[in-house]
Amino acid sequence: MRALDNLPVVVIGAGPVGLAAAANLHERGIAFTILEAGDCAGAAVRQWGHVRVFSPWRYNIDPAARRLLNDAGWVAPDLEALPTGAELAADYLQPLAELPQLKPHLRYGARVEAISRLGLDRLRTAGREHTPFLIRLADGDEVLAGAVIDASGTWGTPNVLGASGLPARGEATVAAFLEHALPDVLGTDRDRFAGRHTLVVGAGHSAANTLLSLAELAAGEPGTEVTWAIRTASPARTYGGGDADALPARGALGSRLRAHVDAGRIRLLTGFSVHTLTPTDGRVAVVVRHADDGEESITVDRIVAATGFRPDHTIASELRLDLDPVMGATRALAPLIDPNEHSCGTVPPHGVDELSHPEVGYYAVGMKSYGRAPTFLMATGYEQVRSVVAALAGDWDAARDVQLDLPETGVCNSNPADSATGDSCCGPAPTGEPAARGLATGITGGLLSAPLHLVTLDAAPAGGQTGGCCGS
Repeated sequence: MRALDNLPVVVIGAGPVGLAAAANLHERGIAFTILEAGDCAGAAVRQWGHVRVFSPWRYNIDPAARRLLNDAGWVAPDLEALPTGAELAADYLQPLAELPQLKPHLRYGARVEAISRLGLDRLRTAGREHTPFLIRLADGDEVLAGAVIDASGTWGTPNVLGASGLPARGEATVAAFLEHALPDVLGTDRDRFAGRHTLVVGAGHSAANTLLSLAELAAGEPGTEVTWAIRTASPARTYGGGDADALPARGALGSRLRAHVDAGRIRLLTGFSVHTLTPTDGRVAVVVRHADDGEESITVDRIVAATGFRPDHTIASELRLDLDPVMGATRALAPLIDPNEHSCGTVPPHGVDELSHPEVGYYAVGMKSYGRAPTFLMATGYEQVRSVVAALAGDWDAARDVQLDLPETGVCNSNPADSATGDSCCGPAPTGEPAARGLATGITGGLLSAPLHLVTLDAAPAGGQTGGCCGS
């Protein structure tokens, strides 16, 4: 018997995908340990608990996890309802983590500092595949594992404001004025935004959520101003597919944002690249550069950096990873999720083969597996861990029978303004085009401002920004 056979699979992270991995491991009869840095299940999810996801419950519950919960008498929520992050954690993740099949194997306050092979650094090859993984925790404790499923996510490593991938000049000096994605504008963070001018930088659903909340705040708080800045020339990607979206709430999100911009309640700046940030009399002066090298300055009270997230592979620096140099995902997965490509539909099914590294037995799954691609959905992560666990069980037929049924976005191009063909983004897809990807979906499958009110907004002023490749 190999030394690895007596060791558990270690799952890093007790979020939706990490707990789904544990449920699948239990069903397969594979010993496991879950290491969670926070003090509860779904610790990162709870940080955006005020936000409602735009995908209904039926897309957010892992099948293996649901079987375990059902056996315990769990009362499932309305599968067509849209949960908030807080509801997702309280009504699904916490009950799952409390099950006797999972709870004894879950360690809280266990932050992983590094992963290696016992007695081997990255250079050593002989016997590597049969050597246990060594996982060192921040408190100095060490854990041995037969395999590692890293579902630690990317919430703790947001992207910077600078357009070149580097922090903007002075970004560290304005930390007191800077918010990262999804502040609770209408709740606990209200006083920081009411009566102030906020600049939101970013073109994904996290930016859209914050903008809609700020617009609602401005309607009741005099002096509240909202400016939205994006790097591209068109907001069409953020506006999304509207009525053509298979998830009505996701389509409504973009439609509402577009209406606010058209009516002048949100000022939109396009071709906006943050260059310098300077504290100025209790505010922040933001110098931006445009594509023509021209510069301008805008002074604001708060900045929300809704610029996405990036993976941190530091803990695996002594493992043999084969990462795509652009995406930061595995080389096999990167071309399937590259948001630069023009195509229609959704992310193609993928599993253990696309997630494997030269380091046998190590898999990054969930949001972290996507590198810098913003198109991750929870349902994608659930299929990933089902496939990985089947492979760990030696059931390669099941591992490679990957299937993924995701709703269409109603948008055909991840960046319509930059289409190389010049054709309408709503026209037929070129023959031979790979399976499509869809748009940025936020942190765990797309986020929606809560609550969702479908209201009639004022007509757009003359010359208002309309945008949207599929709009009228």
